[in-house]
Amino acid sequence: MRLLFKLFALLDLISIVSMSPQIWSVLSKYQEIPHEAFSVARVVFTLLIYISLFISAYGLFRFRKYGIITNYIQFPFRLVLWVFSVGFITFLPELFHQGDKWFGILFRVCIIAEFFRGYYVLQAHRKYFRQASPEPL
Repeated sequence: MRLLFKLFALLDLISIVSMSPQIWSVLSKYQEIPHEAFSVARVVFTLLIYISLFISAYGLFRFRKYGIITNYIQFPFRLVLWVFSVGFITFLPELFHQGDKWFGILFRVCIIAEFFRGYYVLQAHRKYFRQASPEPL
């Protein structure tokens, strides 16, 4: 299980690297962001998930409870903002000049993989971090 968490931490690091150009673009062109509520919320949540990726990567690598809790918080935002653990696989068709025909399939694989990740994190939380409830008096 610890090896799996280190793999999840590595995937978070890959997400950090792949999101860095987007974050740099947002920070350097902050004045050009439309002042609509949806646009501002998307930028704010993207920045928050970027910061939380550092926390979850370190926490999961060290096999700490705060890494799992951060992962729980990230889960819905990962789905909405399309920050998937294995999202880098959607770039593979571009490397092999396959066009857009594979993107839909790989995108679905990313979503399914995110749910599997959530399942395995939940199982590890139950197995290693839940305290046994005290006996009733």
